[in-house]
Amino acid sequence: MSEYDSALSYNSYLAIDELLSLQRPLSDGPEHDEMLFIIIHQTYELWFKQLIHEIKRAMADIEAGNTYVALSTLGRIRTILKVLVSQVDILETMTPLQFNSFRDRLASSSGFQSAQFRMVEALFGRRDSKMSGHLPPQNQAEIKEITARRSVWDCTLVYINGRGFTIPAQYLDRDFSQHYTPNADVQVSLVAMHKSDPEGAMICERLLDIDEGLQEWRYRHVKMVERTIGHKTGTGGSSGVGYLSSTLFHPVFPDLWAIRDQL
Repeated sequence: MSEYDSALSYNSYLAIDELLSLQRPLSDGPEHDEMLFIIIHQTYELWFKQLIHEIKRAMADIEAGNTYVALSTLGRIRTILKVLVSQVDILETMTPLQFNSFRDRLASSSGFQSAQFRMVEALFGRRDSKMSGHLPPQNQAEIKEITARRSVWDCTLVYINGRGFTIPAQYLDRDFSQHYTPNADVQVSLVAMHKSDPEGAMICERLLDIDEGLQEWRYRHVKMVERTIGHKTGTGGSSGVGYLSSTLFHPVFPDLWAIRDQL
């Protein structure tokens, strides 16, 4: 064992001391429930970091046609999304009065400012001018770089085409900075693959699992916010429940939903 290995411990490898020093309540006392609020949201950011890591790996394997490796990674992504939903259960143990005991300390900070979640959205295909304009320049540059490249769905189109189900060239080599529009020609190829290529169809069904998981997380997030602050203005000046509700029922892989009645 090297000198470095002998010095390594659980605490040093995981930077436990640094990690546990990052919870810094601002309320007087401090208020008991502020610690929960901080830890839940810090944990979300850690999971967002892992999602970005896993999504990039899945995209590379899908584009390369590595079906079974991609399936494993996509399954992990879906499981992480389930954890995000389960954390809402913990946050909902905090009542409106408990949240309001420290809410004024949050000032202009808001979950709307999570750059990592915007990166997750961009990787899944979101393309619009509202996603990063409010973020620091470095984050804007990172998201711009993501949106200039293929999204998860764009990689999937390459995968489908590579398995012999023709995707029109204009969709394979499109301007990736623009939002993808569902297409009947793509849907024809998707139906054909589902009916004659079980392995390829497994990738699509796993993507649908993820899409459903994202929508589930958004819904639970909306109801948690409504339960906690009603229709008050959100922290950071956002419209709160109004804005969050507007994000519901917008699938990230619309072509996969469009073909359900053809299978």
